[in-house]
Amino acid sequence: MKKYYIHIPISLIYSRLLFSIVILLLSFTQPEYFRSMINILLITGLVTDVFDGIIARKLNVSTVKFRRLDSFIDQIFWLSALVGAYVICSEFFKENTLLLAVLLGAEALTYIVSYLKFKKEVATHAILSKVWTLTILATLVQIISTCDSSWLFITCFYMGMITRMEIIAILFIIKKWENDVPSLYHAVLIRKGKPIKRNKLFNG
Repeated sequence: MKKYYIHIPISLIYSRLLFSIVILLLSFTQPEYFRSMINILLITGLVTDVFDGIIARKLNVSTVKFRRLDSFIDQIFWLSALVGAYVICSEFFKENTLLLAVLLGAEALTYIVSYLKFKKEVATHAILSKVWTLTILATLVQIISTCDSSWLFITCFYMGMITRMEIIAILFIIKKWENDVPSLYHAVLIRKGKPIKRNKLFNG
């Protein structure tokens, strides 16, 4: 029976790929209640992101390949959400072009550093980054609902910059590519060859 269960986490990951397509379609076509539908998909997508890892670890199928796929599709999901929000509320994005460019540049830099050093994408799944994801969700929901966001967007920006800097620091500290590095402190322990404790629910 277990062999059937192992498909659940993979299905949850690929569900976000489907959500990405639907979000873009809703953003461009804008049928009745499209804002609410997109926000429901965003929240559902975040829930699947939480539970795919929990279920995979419970079933002992949380492999490196699985975590890399999870990170890759997460990027597609949130990028699609960002594009959708831009289509719906382009004025907000034009007013905040500089901050968004800096934040996206910092995100791109994490991948550049990882590829240059390890020839692999980022898959640290740091705890602070998971917290940042919650602020991204809240900010996008507010923007899509009202085409406006003030303190929430600023909070998301600074939280994003802090977490991107942490990831870059982690990548410089660790000697070989690692997935599921909970924090900068854990990266230092890994470099020293010491064992680290990971949260069974949220990180490895």
